[in-house]
Amino acid sequence: MKPEQPPRIAVLLINLGTPDEPTAPAVRRYLRQFLSDTRVIEIPKFLWAIILNLFVLTTRPKRVAEAYASIWDGDSPMRNIINRQVEMLEPKLSEVASPFRVSVHSAMSYGNPGLPDVLNQLRSEGVDHFVMLPLFPQYSATSTGAVYDAITKWSLKQRNLPNMTIVKDYFAHPLYIKALADSIRRFQAEHGKPEKLMFSFHGIPQPYMDKGDPYPRRCKCTAAQVAHALGLGEDEWIISFQSRFGKQEWVKPYTDVVLEDWGKSGVKSVQIISPAFSADCLETLEELAIENRETFLHAGGQEYHYIPCLNTDEAHVELIEALAAPLVKGWAGTLDGWV
Repeated sequence: MKPEQPPRIAVLLINLGTPDEPTAPAVRRYLRQFLSDTRVIEIPKFLWAIILNLFVLTTRPKRVAEAYASIWDGDSPMRNIINRQVEMLEPKLSEVASPFRVSVHSAMSYGNPGLPDVLNQLRSEGVDHFVMLPLFPQYSATSTGAVYDAITKWSLKQRNLPNMTIVKDYFAHPLYIKALADSIRRFQAEHGKPEKLMFSFHGIPQPYMDKGDPYPRRCKCTAAQVAHALGLGEDEWIISFQSRFGKQEWVKPYTDVVLEDWGKSGVKSVQIISPAFSADCLETLEELAIENRETFLHAGGQEYHYIPCLNTDEAHVELIEALAAPLVKGWAGTLDGWV
């Protein structure tokens, strides 16, 4: 006898995470989970535990909470955006898998909704086929690798494992490159073309790259392809890396250092975009749009604009659909016997 309903297919859009509230206690909880991940911090555990608990978590949460409060809009921007991405994507994918039911959900590596909790809930509802889509265009062990870890740890506790497919990354997907280039064109149609266009990616420590993390090379590939699509000369754009943490050397060049050098050397206008992020968040809305703007202007620059992430742009949702749809359709094909 077959069950009345066939196994469901679920698509999970996975991002890094965000605190539950813009308060010091909530930020402390989030940072404790995030910065305790050995994918993120590779310092020996015993030494890092001392640094984290005696220094980082006693001083950083208040300052970070104040920064979050400046961009909070009922909820964190990242969670607001990913929830809207889910709403836009689900009807598109439902058409692909018809007559089978496809549901789309958000999940976070850290904070809520936590990836293990989402998996547990969906399994209890009968989902047996998962398409996992980490929203990190350029693979890094510090971001996408942590998603693989979370799925593996969850799987070790399961007796009846579901079918799972994970999209590693999409740093050179034609629809991704086109969506970025088109967003820049639209922005420049309104604000004009700057002397310099900066592609600022979230950084990683230099030793991580030295050990084989492909992230910086993927970032350079993304930026070069978008610059080519825009027809930019070599002196019109640059790739840089932001959001350094701690005292060790990170992948260079550093975003804030380049902006200061440009301001001092006579560059008057800059536009900056961060293709590593699929949703605007603290690192873009506060660090890039506010802090780095002040850095450039105080150094002598005159005009600075931040170009928003792709967020809920229709072209971005179409890209996500293009990544997920073939996998959903493939799983739906395995369920033909149910109808």
